[in-house]
Amino acid sequence: MSKKTHGKATAKAAAKSPAKKATAAKKPSTKKDNFQGLSKDILLKMHNFMVKSRVLEERLIKIYKAGEAYFWIGGPGEEAFGVPLGMLTRKGEGLAYDWLHLHYRCTPTLVAMGLEMIDSVRLIMNRSTDPSTGGRNFANHYCFPKWNVAPVTSPIEVQYPLACGTAHAQKRFGKKALSIVTGGDAGTAEGDFASSLILASRPGSELPVLITVQNNKMGISTSYDGQHGETHIADRAAAFNIRSRVINGNDPVETYIAIQEEMEYIRKTGKPSFIEAYTTRLYGHSSADGANKKTQMVDPVTVFEERLIKAGILTAKDAKKIWDDYEAEGVAAQEIARGEPAPTSESVWDHVYVGNENADWRKF
Repeated sequence: MSKKTHGKATAKAAAKSPAKKATAAKKPSTKKDNFQGLSKDILLKMHNFMVKSRVLEERLIKIYKAGEAYFWIGGPGEEAFGVPLGMLTRKGEGLAYDWLHLHYRCTPTLVAMGLEMIDSVRLIMNRSTDPSTGGRNFANHYCFPKWNVAPVTSPIEVQYPLACGTAHAQKRFGKKALSIVTGGDAGTAEGDFASSLILASRPGSELPVLITVQNNKMGISTSYDGQHGETHIADRAAAFNIRSRVINGNDPVETYIAIQEEMEYIRKTGKPSFIEAYTTRLYGHSSADGANKKTQMVDPVTVFEERLIKAGILTAKDAKKIWDDYEAEGVAAQEIARGEPAPTSESVWDHVYVGNENADWRKF
């Protein structure tokens, strides 16, 4: 029976039994979500970290809007990408461990690595107790030497060639560690990004670097669609014989599997890999454009939570408790930071060229 004939026969049978057709149409799918084989433990950890990151970012926005911070920029909407990345990173200090060169939407990654809310709050409120910068940088401009997290920079995309530098050192060290770099779609127009593709792919000297782009389709105030002639940013990798893939960065399960596979490839071959992940910019670019939630956009945290509840892995009651507990932690962190000191003028040269003759010009 041809496809066309089969269609006619089906329609004729349905016309004789409309009630049966309606019942069949309403029958829910019985297909079970197996989350691509990921364990319950991994799924619940991902959800927990995603909620913690979201609650933290929303607390930072509230701090800014309350006038207790000068500026906010962060990663709500990128939790489904950032959390798996942090969970899969080989965390530690030194060349035997992975290096991270992150951009300012990296809170989910660091939360998954162990970032405490209080330290993020101290940073945005410019407190001297901030372990990343001593209270001297913007929100989400982290730096954690104990985890090989290089300083997050305000100039976009300069982190890409820097990642090639640590990857080169790791390759010589020979312990299968890799360098990870993240950035946004708009920044790929920068020359630094193009340079990283060259540096990572020289024949015979390929580097163990995971190059990632979180494509939220918007650069500050400029839409992606009017700026890119290529179908996918990841298509650029082909010109350098760099392995690449495009993923749904709003799905933590797909992201976890993809990052795991690419990390294994890099550790095995010593060669680079490229991931382009489609993500959501849920609260806009920064406080410069209001930092208000875009309700029409996909919220990866709530979508994943609903998926877990539907599968019976998480209960609505337990989910609410997780949100409530982190909200309480965020409020407490703000209250603690509010009572801590700001950096003093005398400390302005601390940690600048430490131990070098240029550390403090006032001593010349």
